Amino acid sequence: MKTTLLLEQIAQLALTVIGLNLLPISFPWWIWFLLFFSPDISMLGYLINTKVGAISYNLFHHKLVAAIFIIIGYFLHENVLLTIGLLLYAHSSFDRIWGYGLKYADSFNHTHLGNLK
Repeated sequence: MKTTLLLEQIAQLALTVIGLNLLPISFPWWIWFLLFFSPDISMLGYLINTKVGAISYNLFHHKLVAAIFIIIGYFLHENVLLTIGLLLYAHSSFDRIWGYGLKYADSFNHTHLGNLK
């Protein structure tokens, strides 16, 4: 089952990267790199406490939030919103490939995928 879930995340990452490539938005590669990892800024919430950290992390790593941006961007023909949604979705899939799931309020290492080592 673990392999199936890993393959699912890899497929979702690949599909979102393909979607980003099809958009008429163009940046240098290093900007895409920065944008791809920008949701991790949400970890700064952990400087306040684990509850605020979990809330801020989960807000930027929840696939439903990403899907809402994708849907709104698609139907409003707003490529910026669509790009934000695809980037959030791609980043969330990337994190899940490495075992970083949504966080519980008690600890950064306690995720919906299990405990990080």
